[in-house]
Amino acid sequence: MSASIASVPPPLNEPVRTYAQSTADRGRLEAELTRQSATVVEIPCVIGGRRVFTGTVREVRMPCDHGHVLARLHLAGPQEVAQAVEAAEGARADWAGLPWEARAAVLLRAAELLAGPWRERVNAATMLGQGKTAHQADIDAACELIDFWRFNVSYYRSMLAEQPPAHSPGVWNRTDLRPLDGFVFAIAPFNFTSIAANLCTAPALVGNTTLWKPSITSALACWVVFEMLEAAGLPPGVVNLLGGDGPDIGPLILARPELGGVHFTGSTGVFQSIWREIGGNIERYRAYPRIVGETGGKDFIVAHPSAEVDALAVAIVRGGFEYQGQKCSAASRVYVPRSLWPKVAGRCREMTREMKQGDVRDFSNFLGAVIDERAFQRHRGWLERLRSESEVIVGGGSSDRTGWFVEPTLARVDDPNHAVMTTELFGPIVGAFVYEDADWSKTLALIDRSSPYALTGSIFSTDRYAVEEALGALRHAAGNVYINDKPTGAVVGQQPFGGGRASGTNDKAGAPANLARWISPRTIKETMVPPSSWRYAFLGD
Repeated sequence: MSASIASVPPPLNEPVRTYAQSTADRGRLEAELTRQSATVVEIPCVIGGRRVFTGTVREVRMPCDHGHVLARLHLAGPQEVAQAVEAAEGARADWAGLPWEARAAVLLRAAELLAGPWRERVNAATMLGQGKTAHQADIDAACELIDFWRFNVSYYRSMLAEQPPAHSPGVWNRTDLRPLDGFVFAIAPFNFTSIAANLCTAPALVGNTTLWKPSITSALACWVVFEMLEAAGLPPGVVNLLGGDGPDIGPLILARPELGGVHFTGSTGVFQSIWREIGGNIERYRAYPRIVGETGGKDFIVAHPSAEVDALAVAIVRGGFEYQGQKCSAASRVYVPRSLWPKVAGRCREMTREMKQGDVRDFSNFLGAVIDERAFQRHRGWLERLRSESEVIVGGGSSDRTGWFVEPTLARVDDPNHAVMTTELFGPIVGAFVYEDADWSKTLALIDRSSPYALTGSIFSTDRYAVEEALGALRHAAGNVYINDKPTGAVVGQQPFGGGRASGTNDKAGAPANLARWISPRTIKETMVPPSSWRYAFLGD
């Protein structure tokens, strides 16, 4: 035990590794890919530190080779849910009672393990299970997760130090940053290992215990991260791992009176259903649950006639097609002036045709496969529709022979309210609308009203007046705005991420605002010499 107000290591963004040919990093990653490809992992539920193999399993397959089974995930049922709640509640007092430095030390150690000996293991699992290239895996599963843990610790220390003024004579005021009065249910998406892990560890840092339900399709990488957290010293019961489909176990968890909060990333529809369910249960909860969600997006790129063609085209193909467009921030609707369109369309076509697509274990591939058959069939249906309703500039094909491969596709439509311009597709399909140069202001208003989402967006212009007009007109159309850059790639500590409207509660993952949602402050006033009479001075005889 120590008595101190400790400083923490200054958080610095983790450098991205190149995994260039003939480097030692590349060799280690290739060896780990080979090792994991030859192994079928049994992934249990983990409840209070116990491995629970339920026998009810779901296979986890490679998106790039859907005949290849990577893992068998044991699914939770009502009994496991009840046990996990009991384990989280049982661990809550001891975990919250630790000095904050002890909790922080677990995540700082996990960050160092991920930056070092565990990096290739987590990256390989993300590549194989989620279809990411080495570059996409490293910026997600390694760098962003390391940044979450380092920056969150620094933010938390600063929050603890923010105390009320003590200038009232004879009185000491202070604030106790308590965790919530109940467990946190962390519901994770398939597409970002970093987000999945932050959903359960950000609340844990400030003293909460959690139930963590990863997506089935990302179960392998999440399992590796869980093992790494245990190696970093995470005590039993702080994070309880439950495999399963949301509709099967979600209602069981949301019905528990001990529910303290929900930390969610996923689809807008699912988040809205969770909110409705919590509302229907509201009288049974011990305390009103905190609800934090980052959901869908229909992210835009809008170009002014002054935009630079090459920069704009690169933003479209990178922003729209990296990781097969399976990012909530991916560019999926673009607005280009007629004067620039021929050159922009030509450059996008050229660059996209240069991109190789295939198994991510081949490091020459820029794109992999979409996550599963359900996504593939949905995208195939959209491509069929676009071939008859739009001008397909590039792409338009798909193949499920060995993996779930959907070609990166750019399609121009004449109707700015066409479904491809308003509906979230979550795949490598970008809709384009060509507007008249004189209609810049009208186009900004169109962008603001034609989608229910408000997550990310990009403005391309070399005209400062045009940039400022767009920032004003689109002020509520995106929570993260990029000027002359693609709308993806938010960096922890630099661009806190989140959006409003149908895109979520905008609580900015990787920022103090998010940590504050998992805290229930208690104000303490201590009077050193309390009064001994009930009378005030103004009272006369």
